[in-house]
Amino acid sequence: MVTYTLLALTCAFVSCTVICLCLIGSFYVPERERLPTYEWKPYPALFPVPPRVPAPYTPTTPNRRKYPVCMCLGPQLSDQMVELFEACQQQTSDLARKETCRTRLQKDIQSIYAVARLYLTGSSMNGLGCRSSDADLCLVLKGNNRPDPIHVLTVLQRLFKSLSYVERTQLIRAKVPILRFREKGSDLEFDLNINNTVGIRNTFLLRSYAYADLRIRPMILVVKKWARHNQINDASKGTLSSYTLVLMVLHYLQTLKEPVLPSLQRDYPECFYAFLDIDVVPEGPKRVPPYISTNQSSLGELLLGFLKYYATDFRWDKQVISVREAKALPKNNSKEWRNKYICVEEPFEKNNVARAVHEKIKFDAIKATFAESCRILQDRKDLNSILPVRAIINKESCRR
Repeated sequence: MVTYTLLALTCAFVSCTVICLCLIGSFYVPERERLPTYEWKPYPALFPVPPRVPAPYTPTTPNRRKYPVCMCLGPQLSDQMVELFEACQQQTSDLARKETCRTRLQKDIQSIYAVARLYLTGSSMNGLGCRSSDADLCLVLKGNNRPDPIHVLTVLQRLFKSLSYVERTQLIRAKVPILRFREKGSDLEFDLNINNTVGIRNTFLLRSYAYADLRIRPMILVVKKWARHNQINDASKGTLSSYTLVLMVLHYLQTLKEPVLPSLQRDYPECFYAFLDIDVVPEGPKRVPPYISTNQSSLGELLLGFLKYYATDFRWDKQVISVREAKALPKNNSKEWRNKYICVEEPFEKNNVARAVHEKIKFDAIKATFAESCRILQDRKDLNSILPVRAIINKESCRR
């Protein structure tokens, strides 16, 4: 009996780890392609079907023409976006490395906190990561007494210094305290928090959006690279976090005359309930039927429209970006929005994820970047005019 149990657990772990690396093509996930829960339960229906593995990047991939093309902008801009995405997107091997480290860490952490569960979150799991993306981890400690994050992270910092595969541990006492460290001998960096479970919830919400339409992931990756290049993608320096940028892109795509995306939380509240038990959060997206958009805009059109929307159409002083409601909400006088330059609603906690932008000079720089890039791209219709595409591809290719 003991042997059978160990064998079953081993099979479950291996199978779910492999499946974790697969891509999901739409909101609806057939039984054989189910996302794993973090309990690593065995799903017998999975075993006969080999997992889908994304093809490696090649500059001449035939999949490129699956994206709509706008001849008024020419195919070049959209093709450049696809090329950048395919070269920079997180690979199966990148996720496997992160998952291997997570597994080892959970085992070592459980030597101190026996009931601890370690979750891989953020862009590594939501489908929006790059090869150069660092990994976010959430350590969940359940119990009657709420643990002090600083105390737990201090204990873990001492533990990590004794581990052969971890180096450069640093305790950062932010609003959400984190323990930052690296995998030894590499540039793979991790940020570990305690019980910040909203990160697990929004990971699977964003994952559902990311795979809803073929254009979402390339669009978001290009926007993040553009923002980083223009130095407006660093919350620690008073500009926009990557999470804020993702919500801004999703909001724009939801509010088009012909939407590319719906509001999942509004249309399927039972699947994205804010107080759903963490262990079943990955199950929610599987109960959502596919959404087929009638919008046939090309990637180039959508990128130009995104820049124009925030350069000229969106009312920063009067509106709140809400992916939860799929529309711009009126800014009221509550403490979340009062005297804030940029207001972007967190889909679950409903606070302002753009609160880092608290200086007018930074806000003006962000608006100016949108306006200038919109003008240049409209004129030249070449992604290289606002982003050094080849340099970014070469840099990503050298990672890890």
